Amino acid sequence: MNKLWVMLYVAVIAAANILTASLDPLRFGAFIVPVGTFLIGATFVLRDFVQNAVGRKLTYATIAAAMLISATTSFLLGDTLWIVFASAATFAVSETTDTEIYSRLRLPISLRVLYSGLVGGVVDSVLFVLIGLSPLGAGFLPWEAVGSAIVGQILVKTAMQALGAGLIGMLPEHTETQTPGYR
Repeated sequence: MNKLWVMLYVAVIAAANILTASLDPLRFGAFIVPVGTFLIGATFVLRDFVQNAVGRKLTYATIAAAMLISATTSFLLGDTLWIVFASAATFAVSETTDTEIYSRLRLPISLRVLYSGLVGGVVDSVLFVLIGLSPLGAGFLPWEAVGSAIVGQILVKTAMQALGAGLIGMLPEHTETQTPGYR
Protein backbone atom coordinates (compact mmCIF):
# COMPACT_ATOMS: atom_id res chain seq x y z
CA MET A 1 0.00 0.00 0.00
CA ASN A 2 2.94 2.34 0.68
CA LYS A 3 4.07 2.26 -2.96
CA LEU A 4 0.52 2.80 -4.14
CA TRP A 5 0.26 6.16 -2.30
CA VAL A 6 3.63 7.26 -3.66
CA MET A 7 2.76 6.26 -7.24
CA LEU A 8 -0.66 7.91 -7.04
CA TYR A 9 0.85 11.13 -5.65
CA VAL A 10 3.44 11.33 -8.43
CA ALA A 11 0.91 10.38 -11.13
CA VAL A 12 -1.54 13.09 -10.05
CA ILE A 13 1.24 15.70 -10.12
CA ALA A 14 2.20 14.68 -13.66
CA ALA A 15 -1.48 14.66 -14.68
CA ALA A 16 -1.92 18.19 -13.28
CA ASN A 17 0.96 19.40 -15.46
CA ILE A 18 -0.46 17.68 -18.53
CA LEU A 19 -3.92 19.18 -18.00
CA THR A 20 -2.52 22.65 -17.37
CA ALA A 21 -0.33 22.52 -20.47
CA SER A 22 -3.03 20.99 -22.69
CA LEU A 23 -6.13 22.98 -21.78
CA ASP A 24 -6.91 26.67 -21.56
CA PRO A 25 -7.47 28.03 -18.05
CA LEU A 26 -11.05 28.11 -16.80
CA ARG A 27 -12.71 31.37 -15.92
CA PHE A 28 -15.17 31.59 -13.06
CA GLY A 29 -16.31 35.18 -13.24
CA ALA A 30 -13.18 37.21 -12.55
CA PHE A 31 -11.20 34.17 -11.41
CA ILE A 32 -8.68 32.44 -13.68
CA VAL A 33 -7.94 28.80 -12.85
CA PRO A 34 -5.66 26.41 -14.75
CA VAL A 35 -7.39 23.03 -15.09
CA GLY A 36 -4.54 21.25 -13.29
CA THR A 37 -5.30 23.29 -10.16
CA PHE A 38 -8.06 20.83 -9.27
CA LEU A 39 -5.50 18.03 -9.11
CA ILE A 40 -2.90 20.15 -7.31
CA GLY A 41 -5.45 20.65 -4.53
CA ALA A 42 -5.72 16.87 -4.30
CA THR A 43 -1.94 16.38 -4.17
CA PHE A 44 -1.77 17.95 -0.72
CA VAL A 45 -4.19 15.28 0.54
CA LEU A 46 -2.22 12.54 -1.20
CA ARG A 47 1.06 13.87 0.20
CA ASP A 48 -0.37 13.47 3.69
CA PHE A 49 -1.22 9.85 2.92
CA VAL A 50 2.29 9.33 1.58
CA GLN A 51 3.65 10.65 4.87
CA ASN A 52 1.43 8.30 6.86
CA ALA A 53 2.60 5.41 4.69
CA VAL A 54 6.35 6.04 4.53
CA GLY A 55 7.18 8.56 7.26
CA ARG A 56 8.42 12.11 7.15
CA LYS A 57 11.98 11.42 6.00
CA LEU A 58 10.93 9.34 2.99
CA THR A 59 8.19 11.85 2.25
CA TYR A 60 10.89 14.43 1.57
CA ALA A 61 12.60 12.00 -0.82
CA THR A 62 9.23 11.48 -2.52
CA ILE A 63 8.68 15.24 -2.76
CA ALA A 64 12.13 15.64 -4.37
CA ALA A 65 11.43 12.88 -6.89
CA ALA A 66 7.96 14.27 -7.64
CA MET A 67 9.44 17.74 -8.10
CA LEU A 68 11.93 16.42 -10.67
CA ILE A 69 9.21 14.49 -12.49
CA SER A 70 6.98 17.56 -12.43
CA ALA A 71 9.71 19.82 -13.80
CA THR A 72 10.62 17.30 -16.50
CA THR A 73 6.98 16.86 -17.49
CA SER A 74 6.48 20.61 -17.59
CA PHE A 75 9.57 21.09 -19.76
CA LEU A 76 8.65 18.25 -22.14
CA LEU A 77 5.18 19.74 -22.55
CA GLY A 78 6.75 22.95 -23.82
CA ASP A 79 6.59 25.20 -20.77
CA THR A 80 9.18 27.95 -20.70
CA LEU A 81 12.18 27.50 -18.44
CA TRP A 82 10.79 30.30 -16.29
CA ILE A 83 7.56 28.33 -15.73
CA VAL A 84 9.52 25.12 -15.09
CA PHE A 85 11.62 26.95 -12.47
CA ALA A 86 8.57 28.60 -10.89
CA SER A 87 6.76 25.28 -10.74
CA ALA A 88 9.70 23.49 -9.09
CA ALA A 89 10.41 26.26 -6.59
CA THR A 90 6.76 26.64 -5.67
CA PHE A 91 6.36 22.89 -5.37
CA ALA A 92 9.32 22.59 -2.99
CA VAL A 93 8.12 25.39 -0.71
CA SER A 94 4.42 24.48 -0.64
CA GLU A 95 4.94 20.73 -0.17
CA THR A 96 7.50 21.35 2.57
CA THR A 97 5.09 23.73 4.29
CA ASP A 98 2.31 21.14 4.11
CA THR A 99 4.63 18.40 5.42
CA GLU A 100 5.84 20.39 8.40
CA ILE A 101 2.40 21.62 9.45
CA TYR A 102 0.88 18.15 9.04
CA SER A 103 3.72 16.65 11.12
CA ARG A 104 3.24 18.98 14.06
CA LEU A 105 -0.52 19.08 14.44
CA ARG A 106 -2.03 16.83 17.11
CA LEU A 107 -5.52 16.66 15.68
CA PRO A 108 -7.62 14.04 13.92
CA ILE A 109 -6.20 13.26 10.50
CA SER A 110 -9.03 15.00 8.67
CA LEU A 111 -8.21 18.30 10.39
CA ARG A 112 -4.47 17.85 9.87
CA VAL A 113 -5.12 17.25 6.17
CA LEU A 114 -7.40 20.29 5.99
CA TYR A 115 -5.19 22.76 7.86
CA SER A 116 -1.85 21.74 6.36
CA GLY A 117 -3.33 21.64 2.87
CA LEU A 118 -5.00 25.02 3.23
CA VAL A 119 -1.71 26.66 4.10
CA GLY A 120 0.19 24.67 1.46
CA GLY A 121 -2.42 25.60 -1.16
CA VAL A 122 -2.25 29.31 -0.35
CA VAL A 123 1.56 29.25 -0.47
CA ASP A 124 1.47 27.32 -3.76
CA SER A 125 -1.06 29.69 -5.34
CA VAL A 126 0.61 32.93 -4.34
CA LEU A 127 4.14 31.85 -5.20
CA PHE A 128 3.34 30.22 -8.54
CA VAL A 129 1.27 33.10 -9.83
CA LEU A 130 3.83 35.69 -8.70
CA ILE A 131 6.97 33.79 -9.74
CA GLY A 132 5.64 32.06 -12.82
CA LEU A 133 2.81 34.02 -14.36
CA SER A 134 3.02 37.65 -13.26
CA PRO A 135 5.17 40.34 -14.89
CA LEU A 136 7.86 39.39 -12.32
CA GLY A 137 8.12 36.00 -14.04
CA ALA A 138 7.08 34.85 -17.49
CA GLY A 139 4.65 37.74 -17.83
CA PHE A 140 1.65 35.70 -18.99
CA LEU A 141 -0.65 37.71 -16.75
CA PRO A 142 -0.83 41.47 -16.43
CA TRP A 143 -0.79 42.86 -12.89
CA GLU A 144 -4.54 43.48 -13.12
CA ALA A 145 -5.18 39.72 -13.44
CA VAL A 146 -2.71 38.50 -10.80
CA GLY A 147 -5.06 38.87 -7.84
CA SER A 148 -7.87 37.05 -9.64
CA ALA A 149 -5.54 34.22 -10.60
CA ILE A 150 -4.29 33.83 -7.02
CA VAL A 151 -7.77 33.93 -5.49
CA GLY A 152 -9.15 31.53 -8.11
CA GLN A 153 -6.44 28.98 -7.41
CA ILE A 154 -6.84 29.34 -3.64
CA LEU A 155 -10.60 28.79 -3.90
CA VAL A 156 -10.22 25.63 -5.99
CA LYS A 157 -7.44 24.19 -3.82
CA THR A 158 -9.41 25.00 -0.67
CA ALA A 159 -12.46 23.22 -2.07
CA MET A 160 -10.34 20.17 -2.89
CA GLN A 161 -8.83 20.19 0.62
CA ALA A 162 -12.25 20.49 2.24
CA LEU A 163 -13.61 17.66 0.09
CA GLY A 164 -10.64 15.43 0.91
CA ALA A 165 -10.74 16.22 4.63
CA GLY A 166 -14.50 15.68 4.72
CA LEU A 167 -14.22 12.27 3.07
CA ILE A 168 -11.38 11.26 5.40
CA GLY A 169 -13.37 12.45 8.42
CA MET A 170 -16.18 10.08 7.47
CA LEU A 171 -13.87 7.07 7.76
CA PRO A 172 -13.78 5.69 11.33
CA GLU A 173 -10.20 4.45 11.04
CA HIS A 174 -8.95 7.98 10.36
CA THR A 175 -10.05 9.76 13.52
CA GLU A 176 -6.88 9.27 15.56
CA THR A 177 -4.93 12.27 16.78
CA GLN A 178 -1.49 10.71 16.68
CA THR A 179 0.82 11.49 13.81
CA PRO A 180 2.11 8.15 12.51
CA GLY A 181 4.09 9.91 9.77
CA TYR A 182 6.15 11.99 12.19
CA ARG A 183 9.31 9.87 12.10
